[in-house]
Formats: sequence, C-alpha cells, structure tokens
Amino acid sequence: MTDQPHRVHDLKATDVAAGIADGRYLLIDVREPNEVAAEAYPDAVVLPLSSFDPSDIPDPQGKTVVFACRSGRRSVTASLAAQAEGLPFDSHLEGGILAWKAA
Repeated sequence: MTDQPHRVHDLKATDVAAGIADGRYLLIDVREPNEVAAEAYPDAVVLPLSSFDPSDIPDPQGKTVVFACRSGRRSVTASLAAQAEGLPFDSHLEGGILAWKAA
C-alpha cells in the first residue's frame, strides 16, 4: 500500500459562488475574526487558521467542503491539515476573497 500525496483542488470564484447558491458547497473561511469583520463571504463557516482544528468542521451533510481565505494560501494549508487528519476535504477557493470580489 502506498501513501497518496495530499492534493488541493483549485476552484474558481464563479464556480464556488454557484456551488454555494445551489447548495453543493460548504464554505469554510479560515481568515481571522478581524478580517471577517471587515468583509465576509456569504454563508461561510468561520474557523480561523490560527486555531484551526479539522474536527471543528461541521458535518457538510453531503456538500463539498471548500476552504477560503484572503488570497488562497491559508485555505491550502487548512485543506492539507484536514487531509492529514483523514478528512476528504481537498478543495479551496483559488485566489481567496480577492478573486471573489474581482469576480
């Protein structure tokens, strides 16, 4: 048996917005509370990376978990941390809220 390397799939902002709107995606925002207070993603669950524990991710109830942050770096870190705990959450919002706003 070989260990599969963890991978993170990049999702475009327009695809994530559509997935949230039609109930396919659960967005996990890993930015810090002060960042979220300044501007928030709609309907996101906030789990700051500074205290991130993959066991705090709510049951996605069949939805795909998508991590998001400001620029796309912390969301990759969160996805890899979740995968390291054996969770199948391998998607993130490419470009973060910067790409979200641009879209």
